[in-house]
Amino acid sequence: MRPLHSPGKILQTVLKREMLTDDVWETAKHITQETSLILRGKLIDNPRAPGGIELHVHDISITHLAKTPYPLGKKAQPPDVLMRWRHLAVRSPKYTKIWLVRERLLQLAREYFVKNGWHEVSPPIIVSTAVEGGATLFEIKYFDNSIAYLSQSAQLYLEVMIFSLGKVWSLTPSFRAEKSRTRRHLAEYWHLEAEAAWCRFEDNLKIQEELVEYIVRGLLNDEDTKIIIQEFRGDLETLEDTKVPFKRITYDDAVELLQSKGVNIKWGDDIGADEEKVLSEEIGELFFLTHFPTHLKAFYVKLDEKRPEVCLAADLLAPEGYGEIIGGSEREDSIDVLVDRIRKEGFDPESYSWYLDLRKYGSVPHSGFGLGVERLLWWILKLDHIRDTLPFPRLARVKKFI
Repeated sequence: MRPLHSPGKILQTVLKREMLTDDVWETAKHITQETSLILRGKLIDNPRAPGGIELHVHDISITHLAKTPYPLGKKAQPPDVLMRWRHLAVRSPKYTKIWLVRERLLQLAREYFVKNGWHEVSPPIIVSTAVEGGATLFEIKYFDNSIAYLSQSAQLYLEVMIFSLGKVWSLTPSFRAEKSRTRRHLAEYWHLEAEAAWCRFEDNLKIQEELVEYIVRGLLNDEDTKIIIQEFRGDLETLEDTKVPFKRITYDDAVELLQSKGVNIKWGDDIGADEEKVLSEEIGELFFLTHFPTHLKAFYVKLDEKRPEVCLAADLLAPEGYGEIIGGSEREDSIDVLVDRIRKEGFDPESYSWYLDLRKYGSVPHSGFGLGVERLLWWILKLDHIRDTLPFPRLARVKKFI
């Protein structure tokens, strides 16, 4: 028996009046968009049909007759309409293909970690402290009216686990209460994070580039996935050029490059989405942006001992204007430096007492990173907006959602 259906595949059907009874023909005339059917007929080879075959129907049974008119119709709809009817929009062939690529991407990421001896762990989502700054915390009420937060990152908990398992990773949702309304920001996103003991800054970059290359190469080696990606991208040249080692540029050099392009920036300023776009379009390939000014990065990032005004942090940026997809760093192992920086960021060191214990009661050099799954998928498929990488995106501008 030949397979008739799988997600993302279309089977063309043909109804000829002379091949159908009056009852079947009358049934066919009442079919509406999104009606579910059981069709019986004969499979015929046709090179012009999707998949090279089509079904010549001789019998129809309606399983569920969908109400008409269908809210989304058959024409292209604007983003606000697609968000309003998101529960129906996700049925479309476009989104089905995105979900299939996303699924394969995550399979490949897990495959990389398993093959390389990493251990998957399950950090909490409800937390008591900030990781990436208090301004972007989602505050929630916990039991007895105490305050807790939705996790911004699993990093601090992964650092705990390296003393047990050595190399650990997790895939969890992270939450950022940023009011940014750009095409690259989500309030809730899936965070693939890793942390390893005895892993220095350079080792960390090597792991990141190997992981991304493994994912991209695996997607292109899967014929079905490759076809979908090509539909979205038009050509695969940029992805096919994904080879390690990735190019590197320091923050110092990036500022000089941006200034040469007329960007109004000085040393010490943050490099945001607009600046990243200029850099990624100019460099034209995946690259690491390294050695940021210390004040731009979180308290846990290790200072460069030779030049403490910069730190051992790096962002991996995608070409074509897509910007950051991974942020990583070597972690600070001096408890005195950590306490000082926690205070400078306006936090109470006592809230991080358990984290400081990781240095107080025996520590090792270690590094880690966080990859935004939606950011990576967004670039791979060359989508216009990051909202299309998730079935149910959470955006700052959405006031009501399912």
